[in-house]
Amino acid sequence: MEEIITSMPRIGDPAPEFKAITTQGNLNFPKDYSGSWVILFSHPADFTPVCTSEFMTFAKLEDEFAEANCKLVGLSVDGLYSHIAWLRTIKEKIIYKGMKEVEVKFPLIEDITMEVAKKYGMIQPGESATKAVRAVFFIDPKGIIRTIVYYPLNVGRNFEELYRVLIALRTSDAFGVATPADWKPGDDVIVPTAGSCGVAKERMENTVDMTCYDWFFCTKKLEKEKIFEEILMKN
Repeated sequence: MEEIITSMPRIGDPAPEFKAITTQGNLNFPKDYSGSWVILFSHPADFTPVCTSEFMTFAKLEDEFAEANCKLVGLSVDGLYSHIAWLRTIKEKIIYKGMKEVEVKFPLIEDITMEVAKKYGMIQPGESATKAVRAVFFIDPKGIIRTIVYYPLNVGRNFEELYRVLIALRTSDAFGVATPADWKPGDDVIVPTAGSCGVAKERMENTVDMTCYDWFFCTKKLEKEKIFEEILMKN
C-alpha cells in the first residue's frame, strides 16, 4: 500500500502562495495581505456545531484582531454555495453564548479540490482523508509563517490563546524580548540571554532595570499600555 505523506510548511517558511474564490470575492494569498498580520485557519466542514461555535466567536472578535493589525481568513473543503448558505444560517438562526445575528465578514475560502489544504498540511489522513483538521497559521506582514497550531476535529479552539499568541509575537518583535509561560500583556517579559561573560556579569549586577535569577534568566517589566501603544502606532 502506498504511503500517504502529508507535507506542511514550517515556522519561518514563506506562506505558500495560492489563488482562491472566497465568500468575499477572489483572493491572492498572501499578497493581498502584505503589510498585515494574518490568521489563516481551517475547519472540517460547514453546518457542523463545533465549527459554527468557532466562526461565531471569531466573528465577534474580528474587530479586536483588526485593532492589532491582524486579518482573519477561513478555509474548508466545502464549496462556495455551501459556505454562503451556512453563514446565512449562522446569522439568521444560531444563538450561542449570548451571540446572535452574527455576521461573518471575513473571507471563507472554497477548497473543493483540497489544493490549499494540502499545501498547508491541513489534511491529516490519520484523522480524516476528506476533512481539514483545525489548523491555525499566524503569518506576519512579510508573508512569513510565525506560529502553527493544530487541533483535532472534535476539539474547539481557545480564542483567548490565539489572541494572546498574536500579541506575544508582536510584543517580541517590537521590544526584542521573549514571553514566558502563561504570559499576558502587562506581565514581566524575558530579556534575551546574555551572549558574553561581560554582559552576563553586568546583568547580575544590574538591580534597577531588570531582575536576574541567574545569568541566563533575566526579566523586566513591560507595561500593558506601552505594548498596545506601540502596536497601535505600527498599524
